[in-house]
Amino acid sequence: MKVVFDATGYVLVVTGGASGIGRALSLAMAKVGARVVVLDADASGLEEIGAEHRNVETATVDVSQRAAVFDVLSAIEARHGKIDGLVCGAAIQPRTLIHEMDPEEWLRVQRVNLDGVVWCYQAVVPGMIKRRRGNIIAFTSGLATQGWPQASAYASTKAAITAFGKSAAKEISRYRVRFNVVSPGVIDTPQYRAANESEDNEKWKATLGVGSPEDVVGPLMFLLSDAGTMTGSVLSRDIAYPREEWD
Repeated sequence: MKVVFDATGYVLVVTGGASGIGRALSLAMAKVGARVVVLDADASGLEEIGAEHRNVETATVDVSQRAAVFDVLSAIEARHGKIDGLVCGAAIQPRTLIHEMDPEEWLRVQRVNLDGVVWCYQAVVPGMIKRRRGNIIAFTSGLATQGWPQASAYASTKAAITAFGKSAAKEISRYRVRFNVVSPGVIDTPQYRAANESEDNEKWKATLGVGSPEDVVGPLMFLLSDAGTMTGSVLSRDIAYPREEWD
């Protein structure tokens, strides 16, 4: 069964959208008519994706900074009159042993990965409630339940996002605003490559498989669409199914 998406008139904000899954989603949504605003701390990455499609706008922001997040998202809503969807993809994943981790590194991971989602949520939800329409997606990870050596900070934020998303969804469902969490599986992104050197990479390839960012785009677009009526859900893509074997 073929699915065709039409996002004409849809305003989508994607944090961490200059690379990886966020980048793939942003370009896919732009191609089906959405106005996509990509937020990232990577200025060069933003310049590249901004040149890819006329429907893509960009802005530099550190999502750990609440005031900056509110300023940027308020400006987007004022410019476009609404924000229909928010996808929170900004995250960092330093690899450090717990007992050797500097306190500032621990706090930085929490501020970007978890606080960044909370600040973005706080900034967009009032408008969505007022319009009685909106859609938010955040990312968890398989590491949230199974853990991984040197990934305690990252894994803990991803576990927290699941709890946050389920709680938030229960608060806003009465206003027809949805919040879902996606666990995309092992995906070949710049962050993945930086956090998983040759030995770990080979382990993932031999077990769950390593997918591409484009593999996650379809499920995300479904959740953003009117057909994706669930909320408070965790959509998990645990195994990478090779694209070359689909046909």
